[in-house]
Amino acid sequence: MQNPALAPNRFLVAAAPVIFLVLWSAGYAIAKLGLHYAQPFTLLALRYGVVLVILSPFALILRPPLPARAADWGHIALVGLLIQAGYFGLAYAAFTAGMPAALFAIIVCLQPILVAFAAPKWVGERVGPLAWIGLGLGLAGAVVAVLARGNIQAASPLGIGLSVAALLAISVGTLWEKRFGRNHHLITTNLIQYGVGFAFTLPAAYALENMQINWQPQFVWVLIYLVVGNSLLAMTLLLAMIRAGEVARVSSLFYLVPALAALFAWPILGEAMPPMAWAGMALAGLGIALVAKKS
Repeated sequence: MQNPALAPNRFLVAAAPVIFLVLWSAGYAIAKLGLHYAQPFTLLALRYGVVLVILSPFALILRPPLPARAADWGHIALVGLLIQAGYFGLAYAAFTAGMPAALFAIIVCLQPILVAFAAPKWVGERVGPLAWIGLGLGLAGAVVAVLARGNIQAASPLGIGLSVAALLAISVGTLWEKRFGRNHHLITTNLIQYGVGFAFTLPAAYALENMQINWQPQFVWVLIYLVVGNSLLAMTLLLAMIRAGEVARVSSLFYLVPALAALFAWPILGEAMPPMAWAGMALAGLGIALVAKKS
């Protein structure tokens, strides 16, 4: 007989992708607001520093197990370097170099395809024909949603190079976490990874920026969301989903991010959501459903 106590777990598993997508996608518009009050690396360093302050008491009280081997510390730190410092740092640097956000979104939308190509050999996960169809539809839907928001302006070679580097960083970080991160406590993982992110973004802010922050009430709310919604909740959900599910299926969720980010930018930033963007979101959703469908 089925144990009723397991039902909430199933509900949380089903709800995790939805919660992750909402929190992660809304973060783009909210981070854009934050950049009105602080420069990119200054904002990232502040965000990671506050996360460390919040997590430290939990670590002292709960005393989660630490990695047993030096290699385990290295694997966790590398994922933090690739995603927290690499992806987010390179993304902000690309925007600073004049990279249009729409073109950046299209480049990063290649991430599920790269992960699907690497997954069979790197983590031993086979990607079936139906999943490949879904990945193709998801990519098409994401591109439609991005293009619907306006023309793609010309980008500098530096901006394109930084965007491609950000794509590679989050792709390799996702695969590395899937292969080496499944046995580590999430509090320990977050502390190490955000510690690495802070260690890289703080010197970058000191070297490249004036580190001035315009402390306004709106910025405080932006910082709270970026710390709690993006860093603590969304990132923890992403790590948990990567460990629990097939990495290609988890990565396919990113196809919905451009359209959802545009949807949240509508009320937050006043950027309208064109009708074609809704069609692109629907197509991306169909693609994700095919990827998630088991044979």
